[in-house]
Amino acid sequence: MPKISSKGLNMPQSPIRKLAPFADRAIEEGKKIFFLNIGQPDISTPKAALDAVKNNNLDILSYSPSSGFDSYKKKLAKYYVENGIDIEADDLIVTTGGSEALLFTMGSITDTGDEVIIPEPFYANYNGFAVASGVVVKPVESKFEDNFALPSISEFEKQITEKTKAIVICNPGNPTGYLYTKDEIQKLADLAIKHDLFIVADEVYREFVYDGEEHHSIMSLPELKNHAIMVDSVSKRYSMCGARIGCMVSKNKELIATALKFAQARLSPPTFAQIASEAALDTKKDYFIEVNEEYKSRRDTLIKALEDIKGVKVAKPKGAFYCVAELPVEDSEDFAKWMLSEFDLNGETVMVAPAAGFYSTPHTGMNQIRIAYVIEKQNLLKAVAILKMALQAYAKR
Repeated sequence: MPKISSKGLNMPQSPIRKLAPFADRAIEEGKKIFFLNIGQPDISTPKAALDAVKNNNLDILSYSPSSGFDSYKKKLAKYYVENGIDIEADDLIVTTGGSEALLFTMGSITDTGDEVIIPEPFYANYNGFAVASGVVVKPVESKFEDNFALPSISEFEKQITEKTKAIVICNPGNPTGYLYTKDEIQKLADLAIKHDLFIVADEVYREFVYDGEEHHSIMSLPELKNHAIMVDSVSKRYSMCGARIGCMVSKNKELIATALKFAQARLSPPTFAQIASEAALDTKKDYFIEVNEEYKSRRDTLIKALEDIKGVKVAKPKGAFYCVAELPVEDSEDFAKWMLSEFDLNGETVMVAPAAGFYSTPHTGMNQIRIAYVIEKQNLLKAVAILKMALQAYAKR
């Protein structure tokens, strides 16, 4: 039998989706599951985006330009300018989701064996993108007890070698919900310039910021003109995960020209999804005010309920719609599987994402889970009540 590639064998499974077979069996057994494992918002997609597809009268569903439709790019650039990010349409490439933007970025700035530094825990698929690109992740651990704040810059410098090409961050963070301060962004910028590194910021949750805080984009720092790369997506902003439209943004002309070659190799991003995404840009700001208020209320409800469970600790997020909780268990993946396969409370159970998969360092975060608060408050409370009873039953096995 022909051999599978080492790259393929080393590709990590998603901690968010790997337990899906256990959930499928639980559903077959008649259990109701509260899904806290995946960042799929239950907020309605803006009607304008859906109508733009429903009411379209295209005769031919054709390719778009490889970098995306000009009309969408210009409108998207205007959105960024209105949000304090001074870019032009030629500074961005439309991609098939933020994931493709990250792959294009890796392909454009790294060679096999190069290294990127990432504060952990981080979005689990960064590990997969690195493996796919032959890149080594050098993690710098942020601490639960510090609410996952930016680690000391000296810890970053310890990881820098002649093979280091970039620092990658997610702001606000997935899985932590941590929001970087202006001072922390400036420290990273200074480090990138000092060591002549790229700094890649995944900013797909930029609209979801709470408690009067402000999001600070790396694209807002003029000194990072040739260093900064921003990754973005419509998935979370407009609750359009299925559209699979993102973008890669940089004022570095050589970088964009390089990434365009990757874009040409995959031909073009999807046409109807771009039409929907362009229409979504007309969404009024009231939409985000209401959505933010809803997520903040869900966050507060969830945190309070979790803190009332003996032995559970939780880091309070300032953005996105995730939190990381520490449980009184040794192996949260085993606990998560057990909840799906062997536990229910009146026919109901909960699916969570084990947090170890959000770390690159082995055997880290073993007692942690990521919770996505993307379901209504009453269901969040039901889910936490089930989690509480599950922890008690699990301890008595």
